[in-house]
Amino acid sequence: MKGTESGDNPRMRLPPRRRRKSMSPVARDQQRTGILFVVVPMSLFLVFAVAPMLFACYLGFTQFKITSPPTWVGLQNFEILLEDPLFMTALKNTAIYAAGVVPSSMVLSLLVALLLNQKIRGIVFFRTAFYLPVVTSTVASAVVWMLMFTPDVGILNRVLIALGLPPQRWLFDPQLALPSVMLMSVWQSLGYRMIIWLAALQGIPGHLYDAAEVDGAGAWRKFWAITLPLLKPTTFFILVTAVIGSLQVFGSVFVMTNGGPGYATTTIVHQIYRNAFSYLRMGYAAAQAFVLFLIIFALSMVNWTFFRSDVEYW
Repeated sequence: MKGTESGDNPRMRLPPRRRRKSMSPVARDQQRTGILFVVVPMSLFLVFAVAPMLFACYLGFTQFKITSPPTWVGLQNFEILLEDPLFMTALKNTAIYAAGVVPSSMVLSLLVALLLNQKIRGIVFFRTAFYLPVVTSTVASAVVWMLMFTPDVGILNRVLIALGLPPQRWLFDPQLALPSVMLMSVWQSLGYRMIIWLAALQGIPGHLYDAAEVDGAGAWRKFWAITLPLLKPTTFFILVTAVIGSLQVFGSVFVMTNGGPGYATTTIVHQIYRNAFSYLRMGYAAAQAFVLFLIIFALSMVNWTFFRSDVEYW
């Protein structure tokens, strides 16, 4: 029967083949431009970031002194590291530095941001003044603070003497050297975090405060019920970046104390620098850098665990 033939059965007929639409020259040009914009930065990232990081990780398992090719030693560098008292001292100093600088700088920068979020005359001048240390070279800032900490003619000791208090040795005292460096770091990082807080504060809708005032809420109540909860994503960002930056402190320590007196201010990055460029123990320095990477990664994951829900919902 003709109706039973596959060629005449409408159910057995194949749909007509669709013609592939050809891209216009403008679309092809835009596609090539988009690919170029992705390939170039990714190539630079792989060459100048990922490749050196992988090579440094490899050096951590070798003995390398620049003058000779690296030789594989396995976990020997990490075994030495666990028994190195200088590295343990640097680890302790870095932990103390981070525990002091991170919360104090976050709280102070938030207070400054709250003050500078007001509509008062000359507010631009004050914002600029607080931000100036951020754009100032770390070396220049460290030199200025060294002069301020000078025991004989430093301005800080002059203030103490004027108040009837005994002068201090500051950077020359093992008990005060690290807190002195921490004070300088808090001052330098204050403006950067203040700007981030300020941007977040200005992004909070004003009608929320108006509604709270109608309900009779005071300034303190509005801060705890509105401002602080809406600043949680910003708090997460500042906390993570502050922890990473504090664990990598080097410039201020190198210029102001060079790790002294008596290794009282040496940090992990300072020890990495000394082992790599003073003692030419590149493999051992790479092992220390790898341990520092693991510490930073672990702390970042801890922060992400505690703030993840707030970041996702906001």
